Amino acid sequence: MILVCGEALIDLFVGRPSGVGLATEAVPGGSPFNVASGIARLGGKVGFLSKVSEDFFGRYLVQKLAEAGVDTSFVVPSVLPTTLSVVVTLPDGQPHYSFYGQDSADRSLVPAELPRSLPNEVSAIAIGSYTLAIDPVASAIERLVAREAGRRVISIDPNLRVRVIGDVGAWRPRFERLLGKCTIVKASIEDLEHLYGRGADVHDLAARWLAAGPRLVVFTRGDSGAIAFFGETVLEMPGRKVEVIDTVGAGDTFHAALLVSLEEQQLLRLEAIGEASVEAIARALHFAITASSITCSRRGADLPTRADVEVAIQWSIT
Repeated sequence: MILVCGEALIDLFVGRPSGVGLATEAVPGGSPFNVASGIARLGGKVGFLSKVSEDFFGRYLVQKLAEAGVDTSFVVPSVLPTTLSVVVTLPDGQPHYSFYGQDSADRSLVPAELPRSLPNEVSAIAIGSYTLAIDPVASAIERLVAREAGRRVISIDPNLRVRVIGDVGAWRPRFERLLGKCTIVKASIEDLEHLYGRGADVHDLAARWLAAGPRLVVFTRGDSGAIAFFGETVLEMPGRKVEVIDTVGAGDTFHAALLVSLEEQQLLRLEAIGEASVEAIARALHFAITASSITCSRRGADLPTRADVEVAIQWSIT
């Protein structure tokens, strides 16, 4: 089982005026929520650890997780409200987010509310997004990672939300502390620009991150695909051309699919990931790129099923 930790929220997609106001659509979201749902939809076994409101939106979020096949027994209930994220899609297909989450449920998890131990079936923990930057939940997740590192694979996707975390420079030390405990790092080029400035060299950063402890570093590059660093190997994989509706959830889909493929290849183990072959990592990247491209061809974070990805892969072969 992969245990995903982090936020669960409601995305309010704002569209054209409805006549009396702005038309909106409320859908479940949050990067870790999407990763957990995506793993389940791709056939992986997954649990979700978060503090979730008992309000209408929170109950809806837990319901959608359960419907997808996610184990919700790790969810901590809260009387605090659910975070709302207002999403406007820009002309280039990129989403613009505004968050309304002051004193909300998903930010309020404290270390004392962590499970005292994890089941043996949990092989990996996936973390990411703004719950790594806002206390008390950030301290809780950091405590969990420190406790479980060395026992299980830890995969991190910073997925920075600058409007939420504010001072990226103040957050960078925590991210780099987490790096030393992680096995896999998945980051976008946009994340690197936020963390280290425009023009940051991916090869230099990958070398530094690998030296800090991770065994696999993957950078996603939009429609240009992805590049992976492991051992002495650098592996580039091209993107898959699709008609882009928007990119909401694409990075989350990539992270979910990458972990599912590694798990299926029996590589999501501390002793195995460092010995992965080029062919195995290439297979995982291809699966993840295909899955994320499908999400880009849909409105919102509508992550693909296993059947969707297999059909797309088959079409690319034929």
